[in-house]
Amino acid sequence: MSLSADIKETRQQVADLHAELPRNELVVWTAGNVSARVPGADLLVIKPSGVRYDEITADAMVVTDLAGTVVEGDLAPSSDTGAHAYVYRHMPHVNGVVHTHSTYATAWAARGEAIPCVLTVIADEFGGEIPVGPSAPDGDDDEVGRGIVETLDGHRSPAVLLRNNGVFTIGPDPAAAVKAAVMCEDVARTVHIARQIGEPVPIAQEHIDSLYARYQNVYGQEPKK
Repeated sequence: MSLSADIKETRQQVADLHAELPRNELVVWTAGNVSARVPGADLLVIKPSGVRYDEITADAMVVTDLAGTVVEGDLAPSSDTGAHAYVYRHMPHVNGVVHTHSTYATAWAARGEAIPCVLTVIADEFGGEIPVGPSAPDGDDDEVGRGIVETLDGHRSPAVLLRNNGVFTIGPDPAAAVKAAVMCEDVARTVHIARQIGEPVPIAQEHIDSLYARYQNVYGQEPKK
């Protein structure tokens, strides 16, 4: 496939995935964004800044290089583009990034508190607690990106709660990053509710390891031959 075809396909994929954010109540108004690395190129595709979700189309998506400089598109890219680009530059295995201010997960970020591994679904999806990363009060893109990379480096979790900011998730593809954002909000809400009636019971590390290995390697359908 040619580069132009890869860009066109990635633009459509990113546009389609943006619909999952309001559908799962992860964003309001124009906040939040999904990006994807263009296969085989030092490029990414991301939502334009300040565009409402019902106005998002593949043609509206913006293509930038991994420094955040616009390569293709008529609109300005998301204000978070620099942070996404930083992640792609420093985490070559990542091909999708999502940012939201989803209510419950962001409430944990506002407290500067990790979401503990007290549910099997957290062990399955995140391999342990969902960690907290540093705040970047000046909104510097490199500082935000550095906080994501340094927090998730060597960590099983595809999600990080950035203090005073919100949620960033990563994935081997953009759909996986969106799934991580959806699941992060779901468990953030459940653990918050559990805390209203008592102290959640943590899962022992050996059971977390077993659950994570099973889910990552056994769960789902075998690909058709």
